[in-house]
Amino acid sequence: MDELKKYFDDFKQVVLGYHPLTEEAIAMFESIIKFKLVKKNEILLQIGTVSKQLYFICKGAVIAYYVDEEGNTYNKNIFLENEFAGSTVSALLNTPSEFTLEAIEETALISIHYDSYRALIDHNIEFKNFYIAYLEKNWIIDKEQREISLVMENSTARYLKFLALHPNIDKRIPLQHIASNLGISPTQLSRIRKDLKEK
Repeated sequence: MDELKKYFDDFKQVVLGYHPLTEEAIAMFESIIKFKLVKKNEILLQIGTVSKQLYFICKGAVIAYYVDEEGNTYNKNIFLENEFAGSTVSALLNTPSEFTLEAIEETALISIHYDSYRALIDHNIEFKNFYIAYLEKNWIIDKEQREISLVMENSTARYLKFLALHPNIDKRIPLQHIASNLGISPTQLSRIRKDLKEK
């Protein structure tokens, strides 16, 4: 029970970091969430299915990835503690997801049913403002910074920045996921790590 309280407190702090909400609004948020424990390699969203849930990662790690016609996997994103994961496009348009969400560690998360979440946004100005702030941060500011980083920074700088944001992530997550997330090959990442050790 104490663990669930901590998870909800962490969720609350992240939510309030986007936009202030009253205690009444927080209670409304709490009424539509469910805690869930998923095993390593468990699929949260299968490519080709419509996303019905959004997730908040309490503990663990989830990846989003595409698979091309030859069966090659491309990592879209890595979601870690205190981050939201899901296919917003699939949920918003009620269309099949173009990527898979998979837990790569045993993961504790908060599951939010999209329709219930959308109802709060549609009928409550506080949630509208929160939603706008969330979209601006994740879909405009962070997305633009990531795009600039991919073009303007070399792969070593991107890797070091990733490590600074997520200390010890290289001890938790298979390196091929990190490499794919950085837009480089596993061989390139191994070379970067070797060079950094020799410095």
